[in-house]
Amino acid sequence: MPAKHNWPEEIKPLLKKYKGKKHPLDYKSIYQLVVMVVLSAQDSDKNINNLAPKLFESFPDMQALAKATPELLSPFISKVRNFGNKAKWLTEIAQTVKKDANIPLTQDELTALPGIGRKSANVIMREAGVTLDGVIVDLHVVRVAPRLGIATGTDPKKIEKQIMDVLPKKDWDAGMAMSFLGREICRPTDPKHDLCPMKDVCDYYNGK
Repeated sequence: MPAKHNWPEEIKPLLKKYKGKKHPLDYKSIYQLVVMVVLSAQDSDKNINNLAPKLFESFPDMQALAKATPELLSPFISKVRNFGNKAKWLTEIAQTVKKDANIPLTQDELTALPGIGRKSANVIMREAGVTLDGVIVDLHVVRVAPRLGIATGTDPKKIEKQIMDVLPKKDWDAGMAMSFLGREICRPTDPKHDLCPMKDVCDYYNGK
């Protein structure tokens, strides 16, 4: 990365703005979060939030979910993109984990479960309050990070590595902060520059 940026310093206003802000998935427990994170891949948080109450009424915990089959689960999630695979992944996760108390909270253990990649694992770890092993890079971050100039390209894994390289571990929540910025302010079209805490250091805003 060019030396013109001092990201550990320049990222502070963004981290301050979104510090501790809960993920937009409306979960009530880590079990619910795991299920909703798997369902939300390539789908909207809003859609998942709408169907979650009925799903969790029938499957309130990992033990209940472990007894389900994909066929039993599918009607509850049929409005979700790729629901067939997701039903299979969720039942496999539940049969592996067996109960809520066993839900793993490390990057390696989470990504070993079907349907959970690095981004999903990072989201689960962040919301559970454990130390992050990586940076959340969702579709918003893929847009926002190159605009800011903290990363380049469109490959989430490469963007994650670039951000991890320029920020100390304690600031790795910058990923979720950039996601919130992308949802609220740094929209794909007509970003709200006047509301942005990062415009002074943003390459896109400053025409670089």
